[in-house]
Amino acid sequence: MAASVTGRADILRNSLTYMNMDTPPHQAQAEDLLHAVFGLQAFRPGQAEIVGRLLARQNALVVMPTGAGKSLCYQIPALVFDGLTVVISPLVALMDDQVAALRALGVDAACIHSGRERDANVADWKRVQGGACKLLYLSPERLMTERMIHALQKIGPDMFVVDEAHCISKWGMNFRPEYEALSHLKDAFPGAVFSAFTATADEATRRDIAAKLFAGRGEIIVHGFDRPNLHLAVEPKADWRRQLLDFIAARAGQSGIVYCLSRRLTEEVSEFLNGNGHRALPYHAGLSAEVRRDNQEVFMAEDGVVMVATIAFGMGIDKPDIRYVFHLNLPGSMEAYYQEIGRAGRDGAAADVKLIYGLDDIRMRRQFIDQDGEDDDHRRREHKRLDALLAYCEATTCRRVTLLSYFDETTEPCGNCDICLDPPKLVDATVQAQMLFSAAVRTGQAFGAAHLIDILRGAATQKIKDRGHDQLPTYGVGAAHAKGYWQSFIRQALAGGYLSVDIEGYGSLKLTERAEAVVKGEGEFLIREPAPGKAATARTRSGRGAVPDLPAELAGLLANLKKLRQELAKARGVPAYVVFSDATLREMCLSRPATLEQMADINGVGPKKLEEYGLMFLERLSAGAEA
Repeated sequence: MAASVTGRADILRNSLTYMNMDTPPHQAQAEDLLHAVFGLQAFRPGQAEIVGRLLARQNALVVMPTGAGKSLCYQIPALVFDGLTVVISPLVALMDDQVAALRALGVDAACIHSGRERDANVADWKRVQGGACKLLYLSPERLMTERMIHALQKIGPDMFVVDEAHCISKWGMNFRPEYEALSHLKDAFPGAVFSAFTATADEATRRDIAAKLFAGRGEIIVHGFDRPNLHLAVEPKADWRRQLLDFIAARAGQSGIVYCLSRRLTEEVSEFLNGNGHRALPYHAGLSAEVRRDNQEVFMAEDGVVMVATIAFGMGIDKPDIRYVFHLNLPGSMEAYYQEIGRAGRDGAAADVKLIYGLDDIRMRRQFIDQDGEDDDHRRREHKRLDALLAYCEATTCRRVTLLSYFDETTEPCGNCDICLDPPKLVDATVQAQMLFSAAVRTGQAFGAAHLIDILRGAATQKIKDRGHDQLPTYGVGAAHAKGYWQSFIRQALAGGYLSVDIEGYGSLKLTERAEAVVKGEGEFLIREPAPGKAATARTRSGRGAVPDLPAELAGLLANLKKLRQELAKARGVPAYVVFSDATLREMCLSRPATLEQMADINGVGPKKLEEYGLMFLERLSAGAEA
């Protein structure tokens, strides 16, 4: 068995010699490195094409879904190229994790940032200068200094990689001013290859990134947005505590993220979950950098932790085994929603994403857009993005079809989202729409949803009496329907473009031309029949294309392997997935290798990991679930 390990190590060394060859790189080298360094049997869809383009020294902006393996697309060319590859990353924690993962594979990589000791940064830079490091991870702030640019010009990097590239563009949802300076790199390093990667960028954003990063002289490669292993669900917000607790209770012991709109709510939800037996940690910009770092490290390293966070937590989070994402509030746009749910199921196994929202969420999001200080064009663009998300929330056909159509991608109904599994019933609600729209018109379109609902239901509030709204013909005409019905009705009217929210008018509802046509009897209004909220249950169907669920009888064995993984990760000070991913552990359970040769055939077991961990995991596999 020892000879086998040595043989695989020889393959690794032979593959790495390609880096010093004078012959042009080619795809065969990439495939050898894929096997010999990363321990993978084959490229995922789209990876080989991107690797080939970069090896041909073509600039490329790549849009790939989260979890599709974008890091590998530039790491393999970096190993083939003779010189240095500089990776620009937005987050310190992500840099550290990427470097740890590469070093675990036997690849010399370095990162330099303010969160490390000066001696460690100096040591890494000396290795870069000496040509030992193949990949150097830097923040845009660290890179775009005169001193660093001059130092790198002396080295002459072969490639620059911009991760989370949507941060470059003002058209994107996560624009960062410090990223914009990267547009000068093409002038400072005219001979380098430039690549950029993002999971979310619409057409306008893509064009802007390509223009800034390589002056349009490069390819824009879009490899789809579908994440078939994600089960998509949306539910009206009723009792959020019950809804959240039911959802997480059905997934106890799994890692997940709960997104909240505010810092205050983040703290409240974290305390609530801890008080109900779940280990939850808060994460928001109001916490100290030390607390945020510590909480993130716990979440990344351990199983079964719930991270309760604002949008401050998300970009660059690369924990493969996040099993769910729960949105307690409406995200700001379809792009934001897509990126945030993309944290789940990166290992390819089934994962659940759920969003609950109400009318207050819509009002607050509109208000944020109108008060963000940007110009009119920006506000119109953001309102349209929010409109698209509302349409998704109130969809009556497959959610995956609606989601992907926003990114100009077509697909068949997934059979796995909440709508496909439980199709809604559509009913003609034109009469009720006329009631609502008439009430809005008769009150001067100066009131919000709550007051209009009170009028329709005939409520005897002081506000209604003071304004004489109890004398309106529409007073009490909708009393047959509960408050929840009308709230759902208004959400669907907003999503369908029949109503708009006037933020400057304190959230008053305004009729659009579509609503005016309904009032005149020139149009109809179909509504998804409101249904009582359903308790969340664990998934019963795997997503299309998901890694198959592990048979129940192997759950104990998997738990034992995870325990060993956790012990090894803790001893080495790295996240658990750096040792082995969940997907690799599941494959071990299914195939039950008995020798190192058989272990070497497991996807994700490269020669370095085989040598370091192989015998220990073989022993646990032999012991079974009892150890």
